[in-house]
Amino acid sequence: MIECRFPDHPDRLQGKVISAVVSVPSGERSRGIGALVTGNLLGGVAVASGIAVGGLLLERLGGTSVAGLGQAASVLGAAVAAVPLAGVAARRGRRRSLTLGYAIAVLGGALIVTAAVVAQLAVLLAGLALFGVGQAVNLQSRYAAADGAAPGNRARTMSIVIWATTIGSVAGPNLSEVADRFGRWLGLPGLAGPYVFSIVSFALAGAVVTVFLRRPTAPSSTPSAPGSGQAAPAAPAAPSAPSSGPAAPASGEAVTSARAVGAVAALRWAAADLAARFAVVLIAVAHAMMVMVMVMTPLHMQHHGMSLQLVGVVISLHVLGMYALSPVFGWLADRIGAVRTACGGMLLLVAAVTLGFVAASAGEGSTLTALALIVLGLGWSVSLISASALLAGTAADDVRVPLQGATDAGMNYAGAAAAALAGPILAAGGFQAVNVAAAAILVPAVAAAIAVLRRGRAATKEGDDERRERVRP
Repeated sequence: MIECRFPDHPDRLQGKVISAVVSVPSGERSRGIGALVTGNLLGGVAVASGIAVGGLLLERLGGTSVAGLGQAASVLGAAVAAVPLAGVAARRGRRRSLTLGYAIAVLGGALIVTAAVVAQLAVLLAGLALFGVGQAVNLQSRYAAADGAAPGNRARTMSIVIWATTIGSVAGPNLSEVADRFGRWLGLPGLAGPYVFSIVSFALAGAVVTVFLRRPTAPSSTPSAPGSGQAAPAAPAAPSAPSSGPAAPASGEAVTSARAVGAVAALRWAAADLAARFAVVLIAVAHAMMVMVMVMTPLHMQHHGMSLQLVGVVISLHVLGMYALSPVFGWLADRIGAVRTACGGMLLLVAAVTLGFVAASAGEGSTLTALALIVLGLGWSVSLISASALLAGTAADDVRVPLQGATDAGMNYAGAAAAALAGPILAAGGFQAVNVAAAAILVPAVAAAIAVLRRGRAATKEGDDERRERVRP
């Protein structure tokens, strides 16, 4: 059933875009959200299981000097895959995009196991790059959850899917030893077993999405006003793609109602829209800050004589901060607006690097360092959820999905660059310098936020002036 919503005042119809929302039974939507949550949970288990032993396997095959290349390969794999997967989602629907991504991750896991058997470093790195596509799928699941969600419920819906990653991130590493023993029982080399678990988890995630995400709601064609849960006039049209293209997907696939543009055109559109630009910049900046500080924290703690067990506890608390309170932050973004919530996320990020700087300067022990990492995880979570909700509700249909893919690609590229720079910064100036550099990364997001807030105040003043004109005798 198609429901058309008209403005209350017909005289304001000119210049507006009438939205059409596909009405989907609540049971169908609940099953779709359940499939996304289950897929993200299984995908989180798969990713975390592999990450826990990837560096060790690389060290075994290539030595300590290449041990860090595994994470870089996986991050770059996720970044490279983000835009093509978004293109598939725009043309063929979310279900096919997510299923394809999980299938590629399964292939990556199989290559990793093969590399362990034949002891080939190049095959291992290729497998880790494909394995990283699973992380790209987990990220894009949040946008699939937002498709068709009511503006006042969009952030909460996304946050529930993100929250499912908590279970996977905590459970995955703890399954590594059991999985390794299972792999040895199968006759595989050591450290190959966890990737067998990852292959099974990714395959199950793909099966769940394929079977149960059969009738997701289509993306709403009306963007939301920045910082609010109300529908706003449609965004300016982006350049149109060529008229030729694949036939419409089968029933049950969510696609945009207009021809999707490319990633470059979508980013060009976002650069001209203050709210979208803020969302894109904040997602990349928050992730870069988090990665830069997080990857150097274990080294900083070990340099100060803290045990590996203590390092593990601090990182676990950080991961909990990243995901555990996601539904709370989603509710907050729906309640007070995505822009305001995003600004709160930036304040948390500033607080985190300030605490980290103080802890390093004062030679403080693990307590203040752990607090800094927890706050860092919370700031990342608030920023990601609110900016993602803002992005999902701001862009026009033909721009939204390509822009989401380009944003996730930028997020991963920013994280990879931050991780590469963090080591030299730590060597040159210690953990204090790492936190100062992380704070500097936030500057573009602060500038983008100021521009959005200024526009909001100007719009409010314009509305007040218009109301005064109406009541004037």
